[in-house]
Amino acid sequence: MKIIREINWKLNKSKLSKIKLLIMDVDGVLTNSQLIYDSEGKIQKVFNVKDGLGLKLLQRNGIKLAFLSGGSSGATNARANDLGIDSCLTDIKDKSKAILDLQKKFKINKSETAYIGDDLNDVVVFPHVSLLIAPRDAEKTLINKSQLTLNNKGGNGAIREFAERFLKLNSKWREYCEFGWKDNN
Repeated sequence: MKIIREINWKLNKSKLSKIKLLIMDVDGVLTNSQLIYDSEGKIQKVFNVKDGLGLKLLQRNGIKLAFLSGGSSGATNARANDLGIDSCLTDIKDKSKAILDLQKKFKINKSETAYIGDDLNDVVVFPHVSLLIAPRDAEKTLINKSQLTLNNKGGNGAIREFAERFLKLNSKWREYCEFGWKDNN
């Protein structure tokens, strides 16, 4: 199965190189799908710090980033703020409309848009993006519809893996490995 995933990455290299907007579901992509409730009933989420640096590297290379979640805002908005995410949309019921609105806002078309999702509610975005991508532990229907599947699970480095693959296309990854990265913000 891993060999097929790698072949698909090579076959979609041209599409990947055109991406200017990466839209991500949150629960199950940026987190491991678990929701933790504190004693006051507030949701706590765990985010992967390496995914965060991957997002910073994508931003540094001109990629617009958006979080798109059907879930509540609290922890998601806080993480988006910490990372300087271009757009964070929560409590979204119609992901297709939200994607079209984001593309209009950023003046980016379908061929320049990738989406990473993990479950059935992400299947609806397929007609509006160039690349539909799934973490390894995504729901099987979504994996079957996706052009690309990541080797890592959601919340466990899936976004970092995407960032590395994207940055390797233009040799930026090698530069970061050689000279490191410094946050200039």
